[in-house]
Amino acid sequence: MEEIRKEIDVGDWHSNLAHDEWTPLPVSGSRASARYKHAAVVVDEKLYIAGGSRNGRYLSDVQVFDLRSLTWSSLKLITESSSAENIQEDDGSSLREAFPAISDHRMIKWGNKLLLIGGHSKKSSDNMSVRFIDLETHLCGVVDVSGNVPASRGGHSITLVGSRVLVFGGEDKNRRLLNDLHVLDLETMTWDVVETKQTRPVPRFDHTAATHSDRYLLIFGGCSHSIFYSDLHILDLQTMEWSQPHVQGDVVTPRAGHAGITIDENWYIVGGGDNSTGCLETLVLNMSKLVWSTSTHVEARHPLASEGLSVCSASVFGEKILVAFGGYNGKYNNDIFVMRLKPGESSHPKIFKSPAAAAAAASVTAAYAIAKSDKSDYPPPANPTLNGIGSSLPERDIRNRIDTIKEEKRALESSVAETQVENAKLREKIDEVNSSHTELSQELQSVEGQLISERSRCFKLEAQIAELQKALESGQSIEAEVEMLRRQRSVSDEGEDGTVQRQGSGGVWGLFGR
Repeated sequence: MEEIRKEIDVGDWHSNLAHDEWTPLPVSGSRASARYKHAAVVVDEKLYIAGGSRNGRYLSDVQVFDLRSLTWSSLKLITESSSAENIQEDDGSSLREAFPAISDHRMIKWGNKLLLIGGHSKKSSDNMSVRFIDLETHLCGVVDVSGNVPASRGGHSITLVGSRVLVFGGEDKNRRLLNDLHVLDLETMTWDVVETKQTRPVPRFDHTAATHSDRYLLIFGGCSHSIFYSDLHILDLQTMEWSQPHVQGDVVTPRAGHAGITIDENWYIVGGGDNSTGCLETLVLNMSKLVWSTSTHVEARHPLASEGLSVCSASVFGEKILVAFGGYNGKYNNDIFVMRLKPGESSHPKIFKSPAAAAAAASVTAAYAIAKSDKSDYPPPANPTLNGIGSSLPERDIRNRIDTIKEEKRALESSVAETQVENAKLREKIDEVNSSHTELSQELQSVEGQLISERSRCFKLEAQIAELQKALESGQSIEAEVEMLRRQRSVSDEGEDGTVQRQGSGGVWGLFGR
C-alpha cells in the first residue's frame, strides 16, 4: 500500500491537496476498526461513523474522526432507559439495546441529532426503525413514529428534501428485494407511502440516490441477487412520474455498494463493484446536463475500489472536500481519503420534461404571448415574463419569438406522434411475443404430457424386466438341480467292478423302476 500512500503533513494537510486526486490522511493514535456497510455523516469538521459489518458480524460502535487534528475518538452513548440491557463490545465499551449492532443502515443529520434509518440487525423488527443520537448530550434511543411504517430493510437509499426523507428500495429481512417509495415527515415523525406513475426502477438494493433542485429524485445502480445495474432513473417530485432519460458522456459500468454525494449540480460516485471487480473510477454526473464524466482513477486493489464504503462532503479550513472511509475489496479497510474539488461553474437547474409535457408548455406559453400582444389596452407588466418576453420589446421581435415557439411546438408534436407510432409498433411486437409465448406454453404442456406417458411406460418396462430377472434366476436354479441329478445318475450306472451297466429303457426314471 505504500506506493499509493502519498500522505501529507498533519499540521498543514489541507493546503497541499491536489485537485481531483484522492489522498490518504495520516492518523494520530489509534484508528477505528475496519468495516463496511456502515453509515457516515460529517458535522462541524468531524466525521461520524456508526455501525457496519466485519467478518459477518454487525458492529454497534460510533467513531468520530476530527478532520482538523486527524485523530479518532469513540463516542460514548447513554440511553433513555436506565433499565435497558447492556451489550459488551470488543473494545470494552458498553452500549444499550437502544443502539444495537447494525449494518446496511442510513444516517442523516437533523437539528442537533443524527438519525439512523433502517438497517439489518440480529433483532430486526417487522417495521423500519428510526434511531437517534443527540450530538450534545450523547443520548441515544428509538424515535416513536406513526403512519404507514415501511417494512424493515437494509441496503435502501434515503434522501432529504426539505423536512422529509424519501426512502427507496432495499432488501427486507427475508432477502426480498424492494422498489417501493416511502416518505418520513421529520416534523411530525409520520410515515406515508408515495404513489408514483410510469415504470418504477426494478427492485434493487445497495444503490445510491440523490435529489436535484428539490424537485427530482435520482436513482443510480445497485443490484438484485444476480444482476448489477448501471441505469439512471428520475422521479419528478411534482408530477410523481418516473422516467429513464438518455444520459451522455462516459460509459458507466454496472456497480453496487458504491457511495454518492452531491455538491451543487454534481453527483460524485465513488467505489462499488460487482462482487468480483471493484470500480476504479470516481464518476461525476452533471445533474443539470445529464452527462457522465470521470473525475479520477485509483489503482487496482485500492481501498476506494471497494463495496460498502462511505463518502461525505466536508468544509474544512473554509474549503470543500470529499471524505471517504472504509469498504471491502477482499480486505476490510479503515483508511481516510480526501479529495479537493476543482472549482466549477454553477448553471441553472434543468427541467426534465417528457415530449408531451414540453409540447403542452410551449403551447400555453405561445397562447399567453399572443393574448398579451393582442390586448394593447392593458398596461405593460412590471417585470418580463419567465420566457424573457416583455412588453417593452418591439412587436416584431414578439411576433418572431411567437413564430419560433410555434415551430418548436410543431416539432415537439411531431416527435410525440413518432413516439406514439413507435409505441404502437412495440405493442405489436409485445403481442407477437405473448402469442408466441402462449404457443410455446401449449407445446410445453403437450411435451410434459408425453413425458409423463413415457415415464409410465418406463415404469412398466422396469417391472417386466424385474419379473424376467426373477424367471432367469429360477431357470438357473433348475439347471443346477438337473446337473446334480445327472451326476448322481452317472455314479449309479457304474458297477462295483467299475464297469458301466447298460441302462434300460425309461431314462432317468427307469433307475427307480428296477
